Amino acid sequence: MPRKKEPTFEESLARLEEIVGEMEQGELALNDLVMKYSEGITLANQCSQSLQRAEKAMDLLVQDRDGEAVTTPLTIEKEQGK
Repeated sequence: MPRKKEPTFEESLARLEEIVGEMEQGELALNDLVMKYSEGITLANQCSQSLQRAEKAMDLLVQDRDGEAVTTPLTIEKEQGK
């Protein structure tokens, strides 16, 4: 049986935002609230894992003085004036 496709970061984040909106309305029954909370935790974990994978993928390989490859984290300077 094929594995279920994991949603993209954007899909997970959009669904998480939808759940938060539903919960903030305060109209869910307790059972529905617990189910939405559980789904939200799962989605938040998926988003966190996606961000961690992206961070690792953005690490740059550079060579040190001995010609050895070393990993250097990618640093992005923040825009000035913000």
